[in-house]
Amino acid sequence: MKKSKKKYAVTLVFLLISAWCFSQEKFTVYGTVSDLESGEKMIGATITIPSENIGTITNEYGFYALEVPKGSHTIEIRFLGYKTIIKEVTITEKTNFDVAIAEDNETLDEVVVEANKNSTNVSGTEMSTNKLSISQIKQMPVVLGEPDVIKSLLMLPGVTNAGEAASGFNVRGGAADQNLILLDEAIIYNSSHLFGFFSIFNPDAIKDLKLYKGGIPAKYGGRVSSILDIYQKEGNNNTLKVNAGIGLLSSKLLVEGPLKKDKASFLFAGRSSYAHLFLKLTDNENSAYFYDLNTKLNYEIDPKNNLYLSGYFGRDVFSINNSFSNTYGNTTFNLRWNHLFSEKLFSNLSLIYSDYYYGLDLDLVGFEWNSGITNFNVKYDFNHYISNALKLTYGTNNIYYNFNPGEIIPTGENSGINEEALERKYAFENAFYIDVDHKITEKLSARYGLRWSNFFRLGNQHINVYDNNTPVTYNETFDIYEKGTPIDSIYYRKNKVISSFSNLEPRLALAYKINDSTSIKASYNRLNQYLHLLSNTSSPTPLDVWTPSGPYTKPQQLDQIALGYFKAFNNKRYSLEIEAFYKKVANRIDYIDGADLIANKAIEQVILNGKARAYGTEILIRKNKGDLTGWLAYTLSRAEQRTPGRTPEETGINNGNWYTAAYDKTHDISIVSNYKLNDRWQFAANFVYQTGQPATFPSGYYTYQGVNVPIYNNRNADRLTSYHHLDISATLTPRKNATRSWKSEWIFGIYNLYNRKNAASISFRQNRMTGNNKAVRLSIFGIIPSITYNIKF
Repeated sequence: MKKSKKKYAVTLVFLLISAWCFSQEKFTVYGTVSDLESGEKMIGATITIPSENIGTITNEYGFYALEVPKGSHTIEIRFLGYKTIIKEVTITEKTNFDVAIAEDNETLDEVVVEANKNSTNVSGTEMSTNKLSISQIKQMPVVLGEPDVIKSLLMLPGVTNAGEAASGFNVRGGAADQNLILLDEAIIYNSSHLFGFFSIFNPDAIKDLKLYKGGIPAKYGGRVSSILDIYQKEGNNNTLKVNAGIGLLSSKLLVEGPLKKDKASFLFAGRSSYAHLFLKLTDNENSAYFYDLNTKLNYEIDPKNNLYLSGYFGRDVFSINNSFSNTYGNTTFNLRWNHLFSEKLFSNLSLIYSDYYYGLDLDLVGFEWNSGITNFNVKYDFNHYISNALKLTYGTNNIYYNFNPGEIIPTGENSGINEEALERKYAFENAFYIDVDHKITEKLSARYGLRWSNFFRLGNQHINVYDNNTPVTYNETFDIYEKGTPIDSIYYRKNKVISSFSNLEPRLALAYKINDSTSIKASYNRLNQYLHLLSNTSSPTPLDVWTPSGPYTKPQQLDQIALGYFKAFNNKRYSLEIEAFYKKVANRIDYIDGADLIANKAIEQVILNGKARAYGTEILIRKNKGDLTGWLAYTLSRAEQRTPGRTPEETGINNGNWYTAAYDKTHDISIVSNYKLNDRWQFAANFVYQTGQPATFPSGYYTYQGVNVPIYNNRNADRLTSYHHLDISATLTPRKNATRSWKSEWIFGIYNLYNRKNAASISFRQNRMTGNNKAVRLSIFGIIPSITYNIKF
């Protein structure tokens, strides 16, 4: 009897364990989330099973995977501005669950700010990241009424630029060339039209954008300040759609539609400015205009394979009296293949071409000048869903560079100019990475990874040899740096390695969830940058030249730490984000006094390796829901640079002391507000205040042959006056006529409402009449009204 009871007990335990194991049997639910009307894949859509307290978000191609216990469950799919899908499903095996969601037109009375969507998810590890929706960008008042991606980013904490009509942007005290800008994964080297008045990104053609200021995932590398990742729309695969807009300065047109319904689609978008046409009406031979084209094709081969072909082409043209012409712009192509190896393994293979061209045509002198940079990139990325608590991202990135520092080509037999070309430079950069997204406990999550990057400076050029390996010499008598004199040169044949660099780049981000509405986060980044932009201006110009690291120019290396506090209030109606950061950069290049950068055959003779640092606190308070939405951003920060002497005898730059970087802005305040009055009228206003840009003013002067010669002391010891302006706009959406198949809107705006004359620069000149020196302030914009008409059908 005892043996029988014992046997019965063992059998019962076995059955209970078996039942428990069976009840824990899990299967993978996977698929894509797309827009019901257009078929566009949704990036960052949330898929949850509330009863199991599990969830995930879609990747850059709208794909997701989630492990679900066997049985019946309620799945919820959410995306801001769209109707929530709630569906009962029974899971007995791995299940493909593709979902199409519709815009929630019934809730448009309550506006939802879609900026930085993920910040309201306090449990995620993502920090130092901002996301702006295209609808939010289009609502912001801007100069001349043209929506602008880059100008919109300037309203976020930690992001500034050098002022009005300045190209590029600065992130957390970093230089503009330290930002990696990607358009459908292709590298963009110059993001500006008309020398900084506008950005090259057409908002109508963009689906998603995200700015990483810190906590940068291991899949990204090559720059040490930030990553701006932008994806274009795929094109409507259900119906033909047309959007058009006419503004004071430019017009635009977007056409998208199916090539094969539900299988293939296309997108074509174009913009062009036409202010130069009005100049010709006044017999003015000067001209300045831009145009750009965005294209995308996608084709679903089968449920496991998709092909995408995307491209961008843009040009700016500036000419004076037919004697001078300047043309510059970007060209990119990307062929991508998405493949689903299994329900848990998603891959993307990209073949990318990117080119930046800069050209001058000087008919008066009789020659052309061409320069630029071209790269070919092969990327292979994998998303591996191990479990709901563990996800891997890994892959490789391989880039071949061709640098054209400049070439002179005579344009006629009587030119008098000899053909000459600076030696091209070549390089190869590759990296391997792995990133782990790990939910350790219900409260603690981590994202950690490692990137191994390599850079090879390749031959087919001559490299100068200097005495003591020193291309820059120090003149103790005059206390100045001077160009070194080469004692020899070595020719490296094609593809011969001149210099090589290899670096490990660890990444770590932690998030601790205090409760459902509060969390604290921390991150650490190491990144390396192997390319340098040669520019001695605070704002990059189209003429600036990129150069690779090599024998005399070391790669920049960043270490950054950040700590943040995140809080959501009143059912996420309000949110608060506070982040403190500290970053340091080794091998930041600096220039000797009087450095000439254009057409320099030996650039190593005018640059020194220094270091930089930046630190500060960012505060972002947002109102996310209601008729009145918006945010207030405040940044208190410091950015400095230092280039000490290489020996005790050398003074270094600025006597070897830390000096304020050209892109330092101690105080930066931005206020963004949007108010929806009714279905017809919507209003917006922006206010910006920034500490004046650092500058170097003369501290005195001496007279030489009757001319006053200024004397300059420390670099960037002075500042321009503070920068601020208020912008407003109103959007009128006429009532839709029942017999009309199209809808339209009018956008009225005023930039710089109170006509602030912000200083772009201050120069010092000698008054020819009195002989006295005087300060002259240059201002770009005063008050500027605008009007734009958009139509959709």
